[in-house]
Amino acid sequence: MAELDRVRVWAEALIRMHLDPAEWSFGFDHAKRRAGLCNYAERRITVSRYLAARFEDDEIHQVLLHEVAHALAGPSAGHGPRWKRIAAEIGYAGGRTHDGDIAHERAPWVGSCPAGHAHYRFRRPTRPASCARCARGFSEAHLIAWRRRADV
Repeated sequence: MAELDRVRVWAEALIRMHLDPAEWSFGFDHAKRRAGLCNYAERRITVSRYLAARFEDDEIHQVLLHEVAHALAGPSAGHGPRWKRIAAEIGYAGGRTHDGDIAHERAPWVGSCPAGHAHYRFRRPTRPASCARCARGFSEAHLIAWRRRADV
């Protein structure tokens, strides 16, 4: 598991190596569905503090390289050829660094359908929902029963 202080040191070192530290900065955010973000408007690279606390050092380093490559390639590059070339040049290995939600254990709302499929929410559910794995559309027969965790 990566330590947040160490992640900050790596990020700031990458910014010094590849970007202008007078213009670009690093920080942690509270994202739960994405690993990192390159904010062009604020010239700021952020990483989910939840992901950083869960992932191994190599994985979080790849997230940082991914976001620095975005900063270097510019907002119009997306994940296209220019971004891919720059990412490879700075050492990004490629591929997805994570898939799906990254912090289910921190979700305060846990739900289950009659078939037992687990569902997680970070905000209190405000209306009835049914399990998408059990039924294609809304189905009263597959309603999710929500409960609030006491430990979060």
